[in-house]
Amino acid sequence: MEREIASAAGTIGLDDAGAGPAVVGLHGLTATRRYVLMGSRALERSDHRVVLYDARGHGNSSPAPDGDYSYGALALDLKAVLDALALERAVLVGASMGAHTAIRFALEHPQRVAGLVLVTPAYDPGRFGEGLERWDALAAGLREGGIAGFLAAYDFERVPVAWRDTVATVITQRLALHAQPRAVADALAAVPRSAPFASFAELATLRMPVLIVASRDEADPDHRLATAEVYGETISGAELIVEEPGRPPIAWQGGQLSRAVTTLLERTGSP
Repeated sequence: MEREIASAAGTIGLDDAGAGPAVVGLHGLTATRRYVLMGSRALERSDHRVVLYDARGHGNSSPAPDGDYSYGALALDLKAVLDALALERAVLVGASMGAHTAIRFALEHPQRVAGLVLVTPAYDPGRFGEGLERWDALAAGLREGGIAGFLAAYDFERVPVAWRDTVATVITQRLALHAQPRAVADALAAVPRSAPFASFAELATLRMPVLIVASRDEADPDHRLATAEVYGETISGAELIVEEPGRPPIAWQGGQLSRAVTTLLERTGSP
């Protein structure tokens, strides 16, 4: 299942399993490929080829040699994955940074995208550039103090008390999976300074089936429900789902997320 392919950044580590129509997963900033479907194999068991890869500088993938962690570069890495695996079209499942990368790629190469599952999208063109100090503090904390430094810089006051221990545990677990944490720190400083698209109006040009998996602010304040709702209102025919109040986000539960992806696959003609 584990493979490496060449890209402009060096090598990209990925898992490639199953057979059938392709589903490609893209994780969020500071995460790895394990944090897309959360270990669920439901899509492979339903006769789909599932490709999960580590973004440049994350997991087992090479750091960007020139420090380029822009969405343009991230989209080129996605193209490199599709090309290396001879995938002409795929359903893209992207979480946060991965969702924005998938959108950037879909805008540039719509013919190669059978459908989009946008999990907790957070980018808002109207708020671009806000909160960079927080990202810089997290980058510095990770670079200078490792996981403990990152946790010390994390603003847990933004997270409801009921969720703080869970969030801290998940952060610790996923940061421990990176071969080169300093590259993740570089990405932390760079990605928020890049725009995957210029305005929400661009999303109206997307013509493939789209499912948006949102989360409520009570559990995941970094990914605002209101922002996801704008995506849903702007993309023609998009469906939006969100967990019930008081429940963990769907994005944290691989089985539920896989079932949600299956609903999109049915819309693409790939049940």
